Amino acid sequence: MRNPYEVLGVPRTADAAAIKSAFRKLAKKLHPDANKDDPKSAKRFAEANQAYEILGDEKKRKAFDRGEIDAEGKPRFHGFEGFGAQPGAGAAGPGGAHFEGFSFGPEGFRRTAGGGARGFGGFEDILKDVFGGAPGAAGQGRRTGFGGGMPFETEDLHEGRAGRDVEAAVTITLAEAAKGGTRRVHLPTGKEVEVKIPAGLADGQQIRLKGQGLPGPGAVGDALVTITIAPHPLFERDGANLRLDLPVTLYEAVLGGKVRVPTLDGAVELAIPPGTSSGRTFRLKGKGLPTKGGSGDLLASVRIVLPKEHDIELDELMRHWRDAKPYDPRRDME
Repeated sequence: MRNPYEVLGVPRTADAAAIKSAFRKLAKKLHPDANKDDPKSAKRFAEANQAYEILGDEKKRKAFDRGEIDAEGKPRFHGFEGFGAQPGAGAAGPGGAHFEGFSFGPEGFRRTAGGGARGFGGFEDILKDVFGGAPGAAGQGRRTGFGGGMPFETEDLHEGRAGRDVEAAVTITLAEAAKGGTRRVHLPTGKEVEVKIPAGLADGQQIRLKGQGLPGPGAVGDALVTITIAPHPLFERDGANLRLDLPVTLYEAVLGGKVRVPTLDGAVELAIPPGTSSGRTFRLKGKGLPTKGGSGDLLASVRIVLPKEHDIELDELMRHWRDAKPYDPRRDME
């Protein structure tokens, strides 16, 4: 996948508001509902979702900027400490040769260090991260002794520790939140799993995947997948309700008529009564998001839109109307 900054068309210095605004514009332009005849738009929409999943999350964005995860949110591997070209890594000190090794036995993983050298110290951190161990934890021990004329110490890394949960995130469409579906999710463990999205999920809710976390000596942790609902090009969420700006012509507002209103289930007809003012809201029952007790509603607010082209006849009509039948809609504001 491309660099998420390039996908959203924002610089690395962009703030959270600029990133969200750029994503909303792309979502409106590329949303499959608005591009049913363009199969490529769905792929680009998914790419924009993936980019916003990284840049829209402060922790993930910092991790990407530091090179810790890639453009798909997968962890990058940087190698073990001690193998790199860091000063003193794996070098012999004043007291002669230094070493650090690992063994596994009835007492769990152990580190053996001679002469206090760092050696494979990074590998110890990885083991502790994988198995959930930490110095000083319950069930761990630390012993020192001598062997072969060289001082050494052993340190248990995870004895008696259970598995650990991991966290991941996925961005879904509003239609998926309403109707459910499935999504492929990359986990920090390196696995890619298919997650079932139940209908009616709210933004920020988590799905627990049993046994998909990090292993321990006695158990395996779970994976917690946090759901983010991408902005929709037409609808705004208001709890279980959806809000929609409904454009109507001047003559439809004045004379009334039937207009097509988009919903998550397809377009429906709405009767606009004569003399409808801009801002009037119509409630379409059950056309919102699913809830435990049923479904929310769709709230469609009328927005009168004038023709894009300048019309001289309309100008003359308005002047005649202004002079013959003036009125002041702001008189109650004074």
